[in-house]
Amino acid sequence: MVFFRNGDVIGGMATGLTHSDVFVFQPRRRYVNMSPKNVVFKKICKDKSVGVYMGKRDFVDRVDSVEPVDGVVLIDPEALQGRKVFVTLSCTFRYGRDDMDVMGIAFRRELYMSTRQVYPPLQDRDKGVHTKTQARLLRKLGDNAFPFFFEFPDNLPCSVAMQPAQHDIGKQCAVEFEIKAFSAESQDAKVRKRSTVKLMIRKVQFAPESEGVAPSVETTRDFVMSDKPLHVKASLDKEIFYHGEVIKVHVSVTNSSSKNIKNIIVSVDQVATVVLYSNDSYVKAVAIEEFGDSVSAGATLQKTYALLPLLVNNRERRGIALDGKLKHEDTNLASSSIVKEGVLKEVMGIMVSYKVTVKLIVGGMMSSSEVGLEVPFKLMHPKPDAARWRRSWCSRSSNVHT
Repeated sequence: MVFFRNGDVIGGMATGLTHSDVFVFQPRRRYVNMSPKNVVFKKICKDKSVGVYMGKRDFVDRVDSVEPVDGVVLIDPEALQGRKVFVTLSCTFRYGRDDMDVMGIAFRRELYMSTRQVYPPLQDRDKGVHTKTQARLLRKLGDNAFPFFFEFPDNLPCSVAMQPAQHDIGKQCAVEFEIKAFSAESQDAKVRKRSTVKLMIRKVQFAPESEGVAPSVETTRDFVMSDKPLHVKASLDKEIFYHGEVIKVHVSVTNSSSKNIKNIIVSVDQVATVVLYSNDSYVKAVAIEEFGDSVSAGATLQKTYALLPLLVNNRERRGIALDGKLKHEDTNLASSSIVKEGVLKEVMGIMVSYKVTVKLIVGGMMSSSEVGLEVPFKLMHPKPDAARWRRSWCSRSSNVHT
């Protein structure tokens, strides 16, 4: 095998690969060519008996269907010593560290697991090829390479994690997907760590091509000792905003009451609901501004406020939901969850939604009160074409240090 870093050969055995074949070597270090024609992820177990090759690690959930997971396993017959080789796709929900156990209940649950035997093959090798990447890898890697293929069920959540505090140790609360290849005498036999290789993958969603109606919410509040009410309306330009996009909130206040509005606070709130165990909801303001605008009795206000929710402004805050990330890569605020109709939300692990909250502080004789309204919207990534998605991946990978 030949590995490249910045276009230079850094070692390995010759296998007929060309400089257009770039492998990302995963066990301890990661080598990335800055302008690859083809990107392949590779990881090999410690005893060298099994290696996994995959053309991508992000798989798109289109709500009505999910991209299948495919790859190739390379075996070493001498290192196997007669053992079989299996590949497992799993989805795990973790509600605490692996070692946490309360009254016999571990805070970890397998939402999905599927295992395939790839060696000795149970069918003709060519019949197991489903993608061009698999076919190309099989040609390059030779007779000891075997394909694997999984289809996601349509009721699994997307990759998402709760941001831990700085002092937290161990693995975070998250929904994670993993490909595991291992060699053993049988599927149920005890598996040695030296004969196991694991590669994290992600299940992601992009914004749908069609949008709903631009959200708008209004409310009217009556006060004691006031003949006329306070009317407030808030609206957004569209239903779906992209990560890194400024959200403009149009606020209209008609204060016909005898009360004075002392301040207006506008925030973007993330609502993360852990639905699998406790149905706990965590509401965090990921962008908030106190504009200090006042509206006296009998006056009106028409104003547009701009907010920009970004992870960079929330990195120190525990409990913020993030899109699932792969090792060494950065991530962003979690995207809004879109669930296929008919799927039980209780099995989705962590559900994420967003809303804009507009809060008016109303002055009073004894104390102040609040008038608020909430405008729901979706925060997601735009659907990329294949070329843009590859360039985006390469851009993220270029920040990786060996």
